[in-house]
Amino acid sequence: MYYVYVLQSLKNNRFYTGSSGDLEQRILDHNSGRNKYSRLTKPFKLIYKETYMTRAEAVKREMFLKSGKGRELLKSLIK
Repeated sequence: MYYVYVLQSLKNNRFYTGSSGDLEQRILDHNSGRNKYSRLTKPFKLIYKETYMTRAEAVKREMFLKSGKGRELLKSLIK
C-alpha cells in the first residue's frame, strides 16, 4: 500500500503534502527533522490521507494535490 498524506505544521499551520509506502515512518521522519524541506517547521500532525495500491498512483495524486486545483480540493476536504 502507498499513501498520499497531508501534514499540518503545529509551528506555523502550513501544510506539507507527500507520498510514502510507510506512512508511520515518514511522519516520524518529518517530526524528527530528517526531512530537509520540513525540518524548520516541525512538529507536524497528520490531517488527511489517501491509500493507493501502487506507487505510481500515489505519486500522480500527490502531484495533483500540489497543483492549484488540488490545493483548492484539499481546502474543501480538510474543513
